[in-house]
Amino acid sequence: MKNNGRIDMNTYSGGFWILGILAVVLLIGALKNRAELIINFVLRGVLGMLMIYFVNFFLAGRVPGMEIGYNPVTFITSGILGFPGVLMLYGINLYMII
Repeated sequence: MKNNGRIDMNTYSGGFWILGILAVVLLIGALKNRAELIINFVLRGVLGMLMIYFVNFFLAGRVPGMEIGYNPVTFITSGILGFPGVLMLYGINLYMII
């Protein structure tokens, strides 16, 4: 579809539509995956902080100095690593006491 040496844009409109739809589908997939990761991180962080609260409550009178603080570092650690992260925090605290 040449018109005096120029290429008509209607020739490429189907390709542009396909690329546009593909970009939208990929964007939706990326946002869905990202939302799932954020929700998973927050849930693990909250459950980790609850576990720290109950373990601190249990250890309060039995092992002095074994309590873990509630701060952003413990939330991020339990959010990224989950249950093993909380165990790691208590292991580091035990190592610091000994």
